Amino acid sequence: MMTFLDFQPRNALLNHSRSFAHRSAITLALLVVTPLHAAPGDNLTAVRDLSGKVGPIVGSALACSDISRPRIQAVIGKFQAVIRDASNSQADRDETTRLFDRSIADGRQAVANGRQDCRRAELQLADLERSIGAPVATAGALPDAATGPRSAAAAGATSATPAQPVRGVTDREITFGSVVPLSGANKESGRLLKVGIEAAFNRANEAGGVNGRMLKLVVANDDYDPNRTLDAMKQLYEKEQVFGFIGNFGTATAAVAIPYSLERRVLFFSPYTGANVTRHDPPDRYVFNYRPSYAEEADALVRYLVKLRRVPPRQIALFAQDDSFGDAGFAGVAKAYRALGLNDAAILRVNYTRNTVDVEPAINQLKAQKVPVRAVIMVATSRAAAKFIEKAHDALPGAAFVNVSAVGASALANELTLLGPQYATGVIVTQAVPAVSGYSSLVLDYKAALAKHFPGEPADYTSLEGYIEASILIQALKNAGQELNTERLIDTLESMRNIDLGLGARLSFGTAEHQASHKIWGTVLDGTGTYQPIELE
Repeated sequence: MMTFLDFQPRNALLNHSRSFAHRSAITLALLVVTPLHAAPGDNLTAVRDLSGKVGPIVGSALACSDISRPRIQAVIGKFQAVIRDASNSQADRDETTRLFDRSIADGRQAVANGRQDCRRAELQLADLERSIGAPVATAGALPDAATGPRSAAAAGATSATPAQPVRGVTDREITFGSVVPLSGANKESGRLLKVGIEAAFNRANEAGGVNGRMLKLVVANDDYDPNRTLDAMKQLYEKEQVFGFIGNFGTATAAVAIPYSLERRVLFFSPYTGANVTRHDPPDRYVFNYRPSYAEEADALVRYLVKLRRVPPRQIALFAQDDSFGDAGFAGVAKAYRALGLNDAAILRVNYTRNTVDVEPAINQLKAQKVPVRAVIMVATSRAAAKFIEKAHDALPGAAFVNVSAVGASALANELTLLGPQYATGVIVTQAVPAVSGYSSLVLDYKAALAKHFPGEPADYTSLEGYIEASILIQALKNAGQELNTERLIDTLESMRNIDLGLGARLSFGTAEHQASHKIWGTVLDGTGTYQPIELE
């Protein structure tokens, strides 16, 4: 393996006006990115340290539209090869890749915040290219349609490289994947998401597709079980060769799926979760959300109960799934308490286990409180929420039951109306989409698509969300143009401002903002199981 001294002549070519820290980073790049001869794992610590130095250079370059993507992809591909060579196991590789991705995001954020300019980013990338022997292309060259970092590196990509095949994209079709529950307690929510996405895809296809290509959705079932999610992701990516993912269901499942997507630099678009696992700051480059966060929904519910319903904070409890989904809801409630100047240490949380309806321990815990509970904020899936409301109806007389949108509005309404109108009446659900009974242009388009492609399928909040997220993605695909690849699509998404779908809410993305919507709608069930709109503030 070559040593530090072996690289001194080349290092002397660097611009001496740049900082010593930057020269050190490039020297490390020379030491490590040059093909390794040590045994796998010997250089893992050095590679992890280097990821925090090379990553910001790559990220800054990615944030500058005038720097051609194949140049950046060639560097990324070489560094990914280093990560593979230095790793003892898949776990080591995954962890180091996440560190590299995070440092790339830091570099992008530096440009977005004005701490770095694109001229300096270009100079740093050129230095890094010379250090590792990557071809230095003209800064303004247009990117090719390479599938991503690995293919670009393998081809020694430059701006003159012929377009390479893109995974999941042919001259006639673009294939997306979605991992949702199609069996088990949450199968209806999974089915509805699929219906909504396919309704939007079908509507686009009947109008000629996107830039001449038809859209296709392939769905894999993980039964809302994170132990099955990875196999489902692999099935879609490796066997079905999908271009990207859209509408994956769940929080604990997203915690498994997102690292898989990030390692492969594949789009993970609009998962059905409001948890922080999909909302890092700065955002993960390949992860985009449509819906508001659970923290935003919980904040709206706390304010509604305290300010409009006049419920004393000490008489509000939280019923939550005992996992990261429930933790996200609790964090949102705690944040809302602090914002109101309240003590979040006093919040009473009771739990149930994912994929069960075992709510008795939670009910007993609430019944045992000396101060009666007057309202319960619920961070649960539909069957567990319905069972809880059924048991709590008599145990907590007069209590208000308020749910975040992930409960699955229609599924919850169906469960409660089967029990009787007294169980449904007054139950509140926040929504990430407008009322399905409304007359906005988007809702009317959605209903028309349902009527044509899914005759007899009633309008539903979950399928409407699937339709909206797919509609945003379709617009991005159109804007990205004929020469489609993942990096071009990501850049397009980050440039989309004031997206007008006819929702009556402002939707925007940016380099530092990968969540399109912050709008929360309020609804309340009546005795017939129909949701009526309510004001939350």
